[in-house]
Amino acid sequence: MTAAENVCYTLINVASDSEPPSEVSLKADLEKGEIKAKTEALKKVIIMILNGEKLPGLLMTIIRFVLPLHDHTIKKLLLVFWEIVPKTTPDGKLLQEMILVCDAYRKDLQHPNEFIRGSTLRFLCKLKESELLEPLMPAIRACLEHRHSYVRRNAVLAIYTIYRNFEHLIPDAPELIHDFLVNEKDASCKRNAFMMLIHADQDRALDYLSTCIDQVHTFGDILQLVIVELIYKVCHANPSERARFIRCIYNLLQSSSPAVKYEAAGTLVTLSSAPTAIKAAAQCYIDLIIKESDNNVKLIVLDRLIELKEHPTHERVLQDLVMDILRVLSTPDLEVRKKTLQLALDLVSSRNVEELVIVLKKEVIKTNNVTEHEDTDKYRQLLVRTLHSCSVRFPDMAANVIPVLMEFLSDTNEAAAADVLEFVREAIQRFDNLRPLIIEKMLEVFHAIKTVKIYRGALWILGEYCCTKDDIQSVMTEVRRSLGEIPIVENEIKKETGEVKPEDEVSAAPAQKLVTEMGTYVTQSALSSSRPSKKEEDRPPLRGFLMDGDFYVAASLATTLTKVALRYVAIVQDKKKQNSFVAEAMLFMVTVLHLGKSSLPKKPITDDDVDRISLCLKVLSECSPLMNDIFNKECRKSLSHMLTVRLEEEKLSQKKESEKRNVTVQADDPISFMQLTAKNEMTSKEDQFQLSLLAAMGNTQRKEAADPLASKLNKVTQLTGFSDPVYAEAYVHVNQYDIVLDVLVVNQTSDTLQNCTLELATLGDLKLVEKPSPLTLAPHDFANIKANVKVASTENGIIFGNIVYDVSGAASDRNCVVLSDIHIDIMDYIQPASCTDAEFRQMWAEFEWENKVTVNTNITDLNDYLQHILKSTNMKCLTPEKALSGFCGFMAANLYARSIFGEDALANVSIEKPIHLGPEAPVNGHIRIRAKSQGMALSLGDKINLSQKKANA
Repeated sequence: MTAAENVCYTLINVASDSEPPSEVSLKADLEKGEIKAKTEALKKVIIMILNGEKLPGLLMTIIRFVLPLHDHTIKKLLLVFWEIVPKTTPDGKLLQEMILVCDAYRKDLQHPNEFIRGSTLRFLCKLKESELLEPLMPAIRACLEHRHSYVRRNAVLAIYTIYRNFEHLIPDAPELIHDFLVNEKDASCKRNAFMMLIHADQDRALDYLSTCIDQVHTFGDILQLVIVELIYKVCHANPSERARFIRCIYNLLQSSSPAVKYEAAGTLVTLSSAPTAIKAAAQCYIDLIIKESDNNVKLIVLDRLIELKEHPTHERVLQDLVMDILRVLSTPDLEVRKKTLQLALDLVSSRNVEELVIVLKKEVIKTNNVTEHEDTDKYRQLLVRTLHSCSVRFPDMAANVIPVLMEFLSDTNEAAAADVLEFVREAIQRFDNLRPLIIEKMLEVFHAIKTVKIYRGALWILGEYCCTKDDIQSVMTEVRRSLGEIPIVENEIKKETGEVKPEDEVSAAPAQKLVTEMGTYVTQSALSSSRPSKKEEDRPPLRGFLMDGDFYVAASLATTLTKVALRYVAIVQDKKKQNSFVAEAMLFMVTVLHLGKSSLPKKPITDDDVDRISLCLKVLSECSPLMNDIFNKECRKSLSHMLTVRLEEEKLSQKKESEKRNVTVQADDPISFMQLTAKNEMTSKEDQFQLSLLAAMGNTQRKEAADPLASKLNKVTQLTGFSDPVYAEAYVHVNQYDIVLDVLVVNQTSDTLQNCTLELATLGDLKLVEKPSPLTLAPHDFANIKANVKVASTENGIIFGNIVYDVSGAASDRNCVVLSDIHIDIMDYIQPASCTDAEFRQMWAEFEWENKVTVNTNITDLNDYLQHILKSTNMKCLTPEKALSGFCGFMAANLYARSIFGEDALANVSIEKPIHLGPEAPVNGHIRIRAKSQGMALSLGDKINLSQKKANA
């Protein structure tokens, strides 16, 4: 163990700019100064000793002039001083002066002040010299009977540490503490005593627990937590004890302390897989989530519920608790709601889907009434998607869900409205019986739609699925209402010049009955305002979009009008009505085309939109059967095919998930009986308490490769050459937020190297936590030095430095060996992740840093190149497998990954195979990377460039 790894009890912050004082001045202050000066001098001495100074001359001064003082601050500082000061001579014998110190502490252990007694007992826990502790044992035992609980609980801790380190000093400690525990009333003292018995003599701890097992629910929470830990360990090591203690764990689920409930529920799940036990534990978790205000706690406990769900037998129990789980939605935090909805969706079955849909509908309606907030919109989106999934899995629910969701098509939040629209499009295609209801609701909300993207989608649905004469005429009425007075250009020019008054407009078109007493047609909203300032916002929606220069919606309108006109001609036999309808549709298209060519809109119409409208005019003027088939049948076939493919993909992914969860047992697998398992085999199971402690300390064990030694050797970096006087190599271990460098230093000379120091510096977003301590290396000796480096963001970092040392007996300057650079690989932070197409596009538009990498490789197959990039960058391909299958000479794919710091990385691969250069021609093209931070985009680009060069080699 190196100096850097020695157990540290006390951390002291030191001002780096302060000048170290001389030993003479410190001695003067300690001898003759006031209490304040002595306090400051003692602090300086402590800091100097921590920095490696020896100061042996001050030891006797402190014993003579500082130790007898009664000031409490001095006494506290002295405890720190005696903890860190060297107590032995170079040959390992105890210093003579320590006898005086030992006598002073014996007096402090009998001091009338309970604070001094307690803090002295705490200090004794840190002593590692049995010669110092031996004379103090009678005084420590006496402290167990002190009137104050602070002294008694620290006495228990002192006895425990002394028993653990030097059992011969107090061989009867377990018996002594057991008797103390039986008579003790204070909760903290009982907890410390019980904790000692668990580790020192488990049988005595169990005996005590057996005598008071019915009173456990009356104990304090700190003692209850220790009891849970004991029961877990005992039942883990000896399964036959389960029946004896499981009732106690059930009782502790009702504890008033959230921590006890959480630990008891976790322990119950590991001890029993009976449905009643799982239900009790899950119910306890749900209560904790609802009652606990801290969102982090909610998320941790939700993760526990999700872990329970992963077990096939537990999942059935949790399905009955779906309605209880949904109570968590009352939490305002979006992340908690997201996890809750996902969990509920995974657990939903035909038995409880109706209740689930009712709750979600209420939640959706609630979001409409609250004041607008960014999270409200996102929450509404989550609810819409959850209802969508429920309706797809349970088609009977769609009729209940659709009317509520259709109201949100007029929502100002485009993302939520787009989700509703996607759901409606799928529902109207899949469920024939719901089409009349959906079309009716769509016509009701059509005029209130505020965003152009939703308007386009609604137009397409109405054009595709309106099949009756009444519906088709309703669509035409809505379009007329949305366009306003036509021809648009003349009407807009008249309004600009002020020729048209609201009254004139109303009387100018009596055929359309623009305004009535009852307000039947609301087209007047675009025409009745005489104030120019209101002109823009009073326009009908469709005209407003066109005046803003958004003519893509005009192309969509032309297609819709063509579809309904062709269908109207097929339904209605009267030629006069047919011609009138088709002519009106063509008039709408022509007036829009005229507007696009004029200078009135903010942006002119594009050539693509002109082509589409002209094509629709041509189709309507000719009405050929082929065009009728293309417009009215082929479009729907395409949608049907797309939805079928998507459904197949979802089923495939669900099947994969269920296969993962189902534990397959081979016919010749050995059966493990708990009762017949040997104790040494039981220890192979993971200890949950140990795992949680390691996780809290940041030492979570990663799953290494099949051969852990091989994977570790891959991460060893050679820092110096074999012919250097000092050889060094480092193993780079990457944790979540820090990197541990384990550096092996070997003295290859025949001299003793003194003050051998590893000096490190960093480049990039890395920060060295502490300076490694100097070492002394004997000839041909070696040592391990550990250094911690903090990581703040995902980018390639470089650690560089040197090793400096003095040669024993040499008069020359310090020697220096420069180390090779250690490059920190960005791939250690990047993990594959998935997101929806909409989220990908949104992030692609928002992220400001782009890095364009030119493909430069000798790989000749497009798919091979893509797989190589995915393997090199840890990214996940979002483009479906079916879209990438086949060969057409080019490929485009979207990739996505997320770093452990929550940063997103997007990439778009656009590659082609130049066929004209022959079959062996390499792939060429570009990869565009986008990220929020510059470091991420550049580092990922460098990684791709490097991996391409490796493929080239």
